[in-house]
Amino acid sequence: MRLVRLCCALVLCTVAMATQAKMVNKPVEWTQDGTRFHSVLVYDDAVKTKRPGLVMVPNWYGINDMAVQKAEMIAGKDYVILLTDMYGANVRPTQGNADQAMAAVKPLYGNRELMRKRINEALAQLKAQAGSAPIDLNNLAAIGFCFGGSAVLDLARSGADVKAVVSFHGGLTTDNPALGKNIKARVLAMNGADDKSTMPDADKFMDEMRGSPADWQFVVIGHAVHCFTEKGENSAGCRYDEKVAQRSYRLMHDWLRESFANQP
Repeated sequence: MRLVRLCCALVLCTVAMATQAKMVNKPVEWTQDGTRFHSVLVYDDAVKTKRPGLVMVPNWYGINDMAVQKAEMIAGKDYVILLTDMYGANVRPTQGNADQAMAAVKPLYGNRELMRKRINEALAQLKAQAGSAPIDLNNLAAIGFCFGGSAVLDLARSGADVKAVVSFHGGLTTDNPALGKNIKARVLAMNGADDKSTMPDADKFMDEMRGSPADWQFVVIGHAVHCFTEKGENSAGCRYDEKVAQRSYRLMHDWLRESFANQP
């Protein structure tokens, strides 16, 4: 009997190892207007069923190890994520170097049409991966952090055919409030009540959303400042908050599940 139990335990262990999550980090490259972009497709290949696809735009430091780890955490067994390069493969700000990051985002904040063009190309590249990755093309969305929040809100403003966009402590401004009328996605924006870099624009953002046809929600999180999901950030105006981060992720998952359940 002891031998039987041992054999059963070994079988169960083998099955568990066989089905253990294996996160794929697949390079995805494209060229747009002469600029080469290097993004990363992230998903768990232990799950073979198709699942929603997300365009994910990281904070202003762009694609680095921390951004990949965050994409893996969010993807889990639930999503296929295209961690998106918005700058071009040759522009990689050093983590913590705000001057380099500012230089990277400045051309895009200064030319929102270019930002919308690049994020829409990222969405097209995500769709193109459906032939080799388990992406449900009927359920697409976009999420973004800080600068990435600005980018995914501009994706929505472009009229992109996605079910939802979710912005975490993202910039709320727009170059053209009338673009809100183009929004097809359900919009969730989450910002800290004490975020001095984004909250001054909150009223104008809500006015824009009121004039849009979007199903939208703007969540103001008490006592939170900028960067509340960004591990390692700990300055007065840009600080990681574990409790707030986990709360915002739960809100994101609920928003996405509800969005994907509302089939047209």
